[in-house]
Amino acid sequence: MASNPNSQELPLVLLHGLLGDGRDWQPVIEALPGIDCHALDLPGHGNNRGLSVTGFEQTHQWLCDALKALGIAQYRLAGYSLGGRLALYHASRAPAGLQALLLENCHPGLPLAERAARIEHDECWARRFEREPLAAVLADWYRQGVFADLDEAARARQIARRLGNEGHAIAAMLRATSLGQQPDLAAWLRAKPLVGARLPVSWLSGSRDHKFHQLACQLVKQGCNIHHLTLDGGHNLHASQPERFASCLRDWIASTP
Repeated sequence: MASNPNSQELPLVLLHGLLGDGRDWQPVIEALPGIDCHALDLPGHGNNRGLSVTGFEQTHQWLCDALKALGIAQYRLAGYSLGGRLALYHASRAPAGLQALLLENCHPGLPLAERAARIEHDECWARRFEREPLAAVLADWYRQGVFADLDEAARARQIARRLGNEGHAIAAMLRATSLGQQPDLAAWLRAKPLVGARLPVSWLSGSRDHKFHQLACQLVKQGCNIHHLTLDGGHNLHASQPERFASCLRDWIASTP
């Protein structure tokens, strides 16, 4: 991939997680003066809630089209949770303009034998998002183990921020991008020295998000070509400590010319 002599001017594209929207990144963006940031709304979310996709490949095509519409030819890409999984799949498709990738607490993909169970797990949530009051579903969603670092006040704030979502749109996106539908991209990361060595991949995990921190550590042990970074925090680091997260992004930008 071609290098960019003005690395500070290279656009930074940001992808949020399930139930979020591009506004989630605003505190981080405000802490990154001088960086050209573009926080996109994923299909089924925010201003794109009326847009649906059928799977990872169609979401990759959506992202390519969105970047083209913005006039972005070369870019860095950062994604959180679902947004990180979509960003990782996008990178695995070798888009010509991608210069660097940063993933926050995301999953590389399940072995084939575990995918059917995960599809059924996500289908149960999808049916709830379709059929039940959103507030009731969110109250249970944010009691999952991955959000254990949230206290009652933080959980209530998070639920309040997510009440603008449309349940059917979230259900459709959850089905289309279930972890059970995702290829095992750890294999791609292990092969990357051969197929994409010029793409630097940084993986940021929260030390108190035990599941995803352990996943990142396992990727390193398995020989995946990633640079693993850790912050003292839980699952949603950019929300809980935006200035520290922005500092990590500044260091990342400086280290990926």
